[in-house]
Order: sequence, then structure tokens, then C-alpha cells
Amino acid sequence: MFLQVRELVSGYDRSTVLNGVDLELAAGATLGLLGRNGVGKSTLIMTLMGLVPVTSGSIRVEGTELAGRRPDVVAKAGVALVPQGRRVWASLTVDEHLALASRGRRGGAWTVDGVFDLLPRLAERRRQYAGQLSGGEQQMLAVARAVLTNPRLVLLDEPSDGLAPAIVDQVAGMITTMRAAGVAVLLVEQDLHLAFAVSDEIAVMEKGRIVHRVPTAEFRRDPGTAQRLLGVA
Repeated sequence: MFLQVRELVSGYDRSTVLNGVDLELAAGATLGLLGRNGVGKSTLIMTLMGLVPVTSGSIRVEGTELAGRRPDVVAKAGVALVPQGRRVWASLTVDEHLALASRGRRGGAWTVDGVFDLLPRLAERRRQYAGQLSGGEQQMLAVARAVLTNPRLVLLDEPSDGLAPAIVDQVAGMITTMRAAGVAVLLVEQDLHLAFAVSDEIAVMEKGRIVHRVPTAEFRRDPGTAQRLLGVA
């Protein structure tokens, strides 16, 4: 397994959010992580990236222990984050964002020209400041910034949030392209259509733990479980 998480406990200040998460993810696989608000999905993403301190447990990427390591160390191990809310720098242009992402990157197939081929609208806006982009364009920039590091694992936190359906389709296309290139993807998402479209498996979190995980097709055939765990039909 490319990613192996064992008994992971983390949280903020003296508050525990993750209560013993166990998770495995193979190279080239996409796992859709679902759950009600406040169950720890984003905290898991941020903990894996080194942005939330680990209380106990293990995070291994290709056998290397990363629990408690700094975000830059995690990034150098091949992990990239697309955070919720985009978090691009308003005063930098698209070109400047991508130049920074390319600096010191791991060797691999992703290049600026390749990203622009996949996202022609971003190419058209390459000299615009990120603060002048639409929400959808900023999301494309956030994804492009992540893949240009040539990661082996991408953590996506609510990438469809606030986006028009056409832009969500582009996000889905990027995830599919990453998966085809052998990149593992952990997708936290409220949009079930997106999660179902791109995920090999679906996992559900409750109270800081993963309580259910099955192939996507099986999850879709079991509306009773979806209703019980997510409150949706």
C-alpha cells in the first residue's frame, strides 16, 4: 500500500478530533471520504499533510514514517494538498503560482505546458492575478499548483465547494487524469455525484473514525446505509 495510517489520533489544543483512524490507499486509487459536518474529515487531511499535530499513531507513505513531520517534509515525500477554499495568493499571477510550485519539484510527467493543455482557461488567464480569477478558475489553479509538484498522493478537501457544475466536471477530469498517471487521491467531498464519479471506493467517517468502507458501486446499491451514516437518500 502506498499510504498506511494506523490508530491516528490528532486534534487542536486539548481537543481530540481524530480518535484512531485506520486507512490504506494504493497507488493510482481514489478514495472518496464522506461524512456529516464536524466528524473530522478535514482534520484528517490536514493531519496527513503535517498541518495538525499528531498525538499518537502512524502515517506511512511508501514505508516512510511521516507522523509528526513538518509539511515541507511531507511534501518532499510526494504528498500534495488542495485545501478547502482554494487559498491562492491574490497578489500573484497564475504564472507566478505555477513557477513557485515547479521550483524544486520531484521529477515526473506534470509540466506547466501539460497543465495548460488540460486547463486552457487557466492558460488564457496566466498573466492575471489570482485575486482577479473566478472561484472556478482559482480552484483550477489550486489543483494545478498541487499536481505540478509531481506528487504520488493528492489530498483534496471539498474541491467542488461553491463551483458551477461545468467546473466540477473539470475537477473530475483532473482527478481521473491523476488516477490514470498512478497518483493516489484522497477526496473529501460533499458532492456525492463527484465522489461517485471518480472514486474506486467510498469511506465514511463518524466521530473521528472511519466506520464504513466499500467499493463505490456497492455503496450506491445500499441507500439504507447512506441514509443512516449521512442522512441522505
